[in-house]
Amino acid sequence: MRTDLPEPGMAAAGGPVARDASSVGSAPAKGCDAVSPADSPEDEAELESKHFTSTRNACKLCTPLGACLAFRGVEGCIPFLHGSQGCSTYIRRYLISHFREPIDIASSNFHEESAIFGGSKNFMQGALNITRQYQPQLIGAATTCLAETIGEDMGQLLHDLKEKHGDGAAPIVHVSTASYRGTHIDGFHSAIRELVNQLAVPGGPSNCVGLFPGMVSAADLRHLKEILADFGLPLTLLPDYSETMDGATWSDYEKLQCGGTPVAAIRTLGSARAAIEFGRVLAASETAGTILQARFGTPRRLLGLPIGIRESDRFFKALAEIAGGGVPEKYQRERGRLVDSLIDGHKYAFEKRAIVFGEEDLVIGLTALLCEVGVTPVLCASGGRSGKFEGSLREAAPELPAATLVKEGFDFAEIAEAAPELKPDFLVGSSKGYSIARRLKVPLIRVGFPIHDRMGGQGVLHLGYRGALELYDRIVNALLEVKQETSPVGYSYL
Repeated sequence: MRTDLPEPGMAAAGGPVARDASSVGSAPAKGCDAVSPADSPEDEAELESKHFTSTRNACKLCTPLGACLAFRGVEGCIPFLHGSQGCSTYIRRYLISHFREPIDIASSNFHEESAIFGGSKNFMQGALNITRQYQPQLIGAATTCLAETIGEDMGQLLHDLKEKHGDGAAPIVHVSTASYRGTHIDGFHSAIRELVNQLAVPGGPSNCVGLFPGMVSAADLRHLKEILADFGLPLTLLPDYSETMDGATWSDYEKLQCGGTPVAAIRTLGSARAAIEFGRVLAASETAGTILQARFGTPRRLLGLPIGIRESDRFFKALAEIAGGGVPEKYQRERGRLVDSLIDGHKYAFEKRAIVFGEEDLVIGLTALLCEVGVTPVLCASGGRSGKFEGSLREAAPELPAATLVKEGFDFAEIAEAAPELKPDFLVGSSKGYSIARRLKVPLIRVGFPIHDRMGGQGVLHLGYRGALELYDRIVNALLEVKQETSPVGYSYL
């Protein structure tokens, strides 16, 4: 959506992009020191001995994408990218193909003059146009690589906007999201941090629990709300795009889909009784939870994504301690059904080999589940670069063999190169791994984001005992299907 014009015009949903989206915002080249042409046989030999690598088909997406999704989890909020229009088109294409829902993302639409002299005029006009056309409760402004590279002073832009136009523009929360220094997960967490940092205020004691689940599916968000309700704990879930990005069919067009975390609820997080964050690699990082803890004294609990038995046990134990009671029988029964299913399928899954890839915390949770069911992860890979990936992974999955390759900053080309020798029986990750699975002739268990070659990506359940059971059944059924399809006689009963 262009906002530099008197009336904004909408780009076509899911429109084409000029380059492979997987390469957008990829990490800087590794080991790419410039080398002069060889002037002698010795120089030529030295040149040939150098090993050059780069990011090819990155195992991550761009930082502003995560911020845009986080902002769509706030009621009445519209994402606004300060940069070129191509960024908003690329991000909309990815989000639409996964969630199968329309999403408007505004852009300040940089051009040549803006790239040289700054985009203050574009930003101001854009904010005013958005306010006039959408009447949002909040604008989530994220800076793209171009704005970050030229050094836009967003604090000054927001000050000038307020000075010149007063309340003519909706309230704005700004987050810095340059793709050359992060991934879509970094952008997501940064947006949540800034929402809390810029909106939360102190207040009287509250029974409300602030839950920051990270970038999970819409089905996961609905399940988390159900769990907290069953524990009798009032909840502020941030973000909550379970309806804004996975809602019902409209009878009339809605510029901004209903649902999301109310802005008023974010403001009251300063008086929350506890803050729960999912993400083992977030340790020692500044997050929404650490801000609440430091500024308001809110007790913070940092947990891994509750995928599998152990990590789910930790989550339910934390909720029971906060609520001052036990785990509801409903979830004790779900845990029991999960254990029973693991026993039933053990002979099919035991000692199978898997490659797991995706966001760092998702890979950690999935690896913990696979180790619990007797599957051997032979490669755990992520495009993230937290520096905490392997340590957090082995802490969550102590059974993980020492020989397992654990790689951060990895791309899909490197996964494809390593995969044949590892001889996996299946892959676990997003749709981006399909071409690798196809070449290896093994199943791909689609999880996480993006899932754009199957329906229902937004409805994949990963969390809790219920999510573990659904994932386990999908894994075992995929292995059974391979056994049937590759058998010379076929099996009608397995």
